[in-house]
Amino acid sequence: MTQTDFSSLKLDNALLENLSSLDYHAMTAIQAQSLPSILDGKDVIAQGKTGSGKTAAFGLGLLDKLKVKHFRIQSLVLCPTRELADQVAKEIRRLARAIHNIKVLTLCGGMPFGPQVGSLEHGAHIIVGTPGRIEEHIRKNTLKLECVNTLVLDEADRMLEMGFQESLDVIIGQIPHHRQTLLFSATFPDQIQAIAKQIMNQPVLVKVGSTHDNSSIQQYFYKIEDNASRMDALRLLLLHYRPGSALVFCNTKLETQELANQLRQHGFSALALHGDLEQKDRDQTLVRFSNKSTSILVATDVAARGLDIDRLDAVINYQIARELEVHVHRIGRTGRAGDKGIALTLYSDKESYKFAKLEEFLNQSIITKDLPPNSLLASPIYKPPMGTLQIDGGKKQKVRPGDILGALTGEYGIEGGEVGKIQVYDNWSFVAVKRDVVRAAFKKLESGKLKGRSFRVRELRG
Repeated sequence: MTQTDFSSLKLDNALLENLSSLDYHAMTAIQAQSLPSILDGKDVIAQGKTGSGKTAAFGLGLLDKLKVKHFRIQSLVLCPTRELADQVAKEIRRLARAIHNIKVLTLCGGMPFGPQVGSLEHGAHIIVGTPGRIEEHIRKNTLKLECVNTLVLDEADRMLEMGFQESLDVIIGQIPHHRQTLLFSATFPDQIQAIAKQIMNQPVLVKVGSTHDNSSIQQYFYKIEDNASRMDALRLLLLHYRPGSALVFCNTKLETQELANQLRQHGFSALALHGDLEQKDRDQTLVRFSNKSTSILVATDVAARGLDIDRLDAVINYQIARELEVHVHRIGRTGRAGDKGIALTLYSDKESYKFAKLEEFLNQSIITKDLPPNSLLASPIYKPPMGTLQIDGGKKQKVRPGDILGALTGEYGIEGGEVGKIQVYDNWSFVAVKRDVVRAAFKKLESGKLKGRSFRVRELRG
């Protein structure tokens, strides 16, 4: 027996025998690092990608402490989509099949509400669901959580991306403070850190499969002949690296807008962000860039302050920054949360003197590369993976992210995995969906209802 065998854990014998029958013998990395703390009753933050074995990690933890004869809801598992919730519930039932009379119930949007109420009236031990539907049951007084002793947030980063922060606040407010909280996330952005501080008690941090260090960002510099060739150089870099999300920095507002316009003329999906934009236009621009329905954001340093955009593939300095600190701040926006990122800088002879200063300031060698061949300019332009739909209804019309998700994924709708970030403002909402299902999603929202009402829907383009 090794320390990575499930049999090395202090698990209930029935659970161990069932794991053996399922051919679960050696633990995955995330299981080996998190399960001892989970079984000790500690709060745990576990960072690992899909397929790391996290469901078995928290599933075994909540099953090991569950009291079958105490027929109350003892564990709540929150997931961002119905598909994931169904998958998690199925895995928990497999892990629990050697223990009789355990009831696992799923509560998700896009499914009829009435039958869920009936199932709740018959009781359950474990609830697995989506935040919007769980919150709806709480508001309608059909779900009581006062006996919950284990709360699991699965794919917490995606739940926050989809706009479920307010729903999470409501749900967590209904659960006893004295509980075990387990948070699983593929990334660990600032928003996750903030929620962890609020709802967890001295959590143990487990990180598997990704690290963040200076090697996360690879810097390259490209020399151009003159300003006239700068635009073609940028196009070559975009076509060569094909970043799903690229933040391009210019030094002035005028250059920012002109560059975004030129990129669009060449077929790229690009928007400008500068101080002359009205708030509504700024909101739309940031929504579309953060939800991956626009690939390129051209911005000034001032306008980009305060941006919180996860998984930024590339930062491109269209002009080298005037100050060393600004350059460092720019490139630090990529390569976060363990992801790899690239920082590309265009420069002319007049800017060469800044190299030595930058190398000294960064304490690393800067790599100068040749631009990709001009033949690349004839390549097809890549498109962003998502599209954005705007709904003319928001918080003041009582529209919630769960309502939108449920409307999209209901009968004959699209899959939950095809829905991206959902953002709800006072009087309108935005939802990202995969590009190949935009029309289907549009028709589903246009012909359906939210909160019993029809709302105008349109796709954001241009």
